[in-house]
Amino acid sequence: HRLYSYCREHGVPHARLGKLIVATSGAEMGGLEKIASTARGNGVDDLEWLDRTQARRLEPALNCVAALLSPSTGIIDSHALMLAYQGEAEAAGAIVVLRTPVLSGRVCDDSFELAIGGDEPTGIRCRLLVNAAGLHAPALARMIEGIPPNTIPPAYFCRGVYFTLSGPAPFRRLIYPVPVAGGLGVHITLDLAGQARFGPDVEWISSIDYTVEPSRGEVFYAAIRTYWPGLPDGALQPGYAGIRPKISGPAEAAADFVVQGPDTHGLPGLVNLYGIESPGLTASLPLADEVVRKLGFAES
Repeated sequence: HRLYSYCREHGVPHARLGKLIVATSGAEMGGLEKIASTARGNGVDDLEWLDRTQARRLEPALNCVAALLSPSTGIIDSHALMLAYQGEAEAAGAIVVLRTPVLSGRVCDDSFELAIGGDEPTGIRCRLLVNAAGLHAPALARMIEGIPPNTIPPAYFCRGVYFTLSGPAPFRRLIYPVPVAGGLGVHITLDLAGQARFGPDVEWISSIDYTVEPSRGEVFYAAIRTYWPGLPDGALQPGYAGIRPKISGPAEAAADFVVQGPDTHGLPGLVNLYGIESPGLTASLPLADEVVRKLGFAES
């Protein structure tokens, strides 16, 4: 609800559509029950259990044996949100400098020195350093001499591909299957213009590569038809790929977000954010609060 309030206050386009998390067979009911239990443990109190008839009353094209309805789930213009964050930062005196990669760094007695590349290479010194480099956060931490290596997690790259739907969307809400290992399953999301896309899948890769192979569409058709049997042949078009910044490998239990402060690495003024994959954007405001707390400041 806090993110919705922020969007209203700052004119960020968004829509509260609701989401159905669906079990398409009895074998998936345990996974659905686990989601409900985890949600309750995290303070989510608005999930509703639906049987097959109730779910199809909401979404007639849907195939399932049961579903969880999350009425508060919505969509957002992510670029507009990031621009709003940037505008607030600049209004508070921040200077946003793009295309300036960090080349190296070191920990000093009471500060951090960074060598910055780009069109005008230079060096900077700062008292506070927040490493929020996403996929590159572990690599960036390793570049900085003085950060204990044993506090830096390994990085794993997990690509997720999206396919877009040609034609009208079959659902008014977001539809998510029971999650699979490494991801949330091939689900349907809608953008603010009503365009539907399916994804992401899960593919562990050794290096960053955003290629979308059209042949992966075959897997998508099979996965989507478990909950939307009416998907027409030829309706999917290759969309785009993203890469999850994993800090646990394919054979390991999924890792939670890591917001690492001086209590872990012993360096006052430094916060590293590792493994901030989805729903990192949704959680961006409380994540910022946690960074502020780790830096030793009171939340405002």
